[in-house]
Amino acid sequence: MPPIRGGEDLARFILARYSGKVVEVGIGAAPEVALLLVPQREVVATDKVGRALGGMAIVGDDIFSPSLDLYRGASLIYSIRPPLEIQLAMGRLAKKVGAEVMVRPLGDEIASIPGFRRTLVNSGEAWFYLFTPSPGGSAPSPPP
Repeated sequence: MPPIRGGEDLARFILARYSGKVVEVGIGAAPEVALLLVPQREVVATDKVGRALGGMAIVGDDIFSPSLDLYRGASLIYSIRPPLEIQLAMGRLAKKVGAEVMVRPLGDEIASIPGFRRTLVNSGEAWFYLFTPSPGGSAPSPPP
């Protein structure tokens, strides 16, 4: 699989905006962004099947029936090239744990996630959508 265009810029944006734990959903065979984050952030990388990839442990988890403990405390849940149904599942999960959502779509397949405001961000060579809680408190705070 070719490198993700703007992968380094995407990692820089995440490092500048988010602290603590971040979670990549559906890492597939492209760990490059997660690997750039690992030295400076706690990164949990998930996919349907757990395994080692690029020297990183990938946790097996199903985004449609997630293990909430993996995501609790995350400031960001992100994915690279996820289909619409995964984007919507990420939004439901982010609401539960109080995280923002970032999606780097394959093309123009981008969801409207209820309770979140969608913004197109261009940062260097990276372009992606950032979902932040909508005004009015639609996305709850993380549980204590």
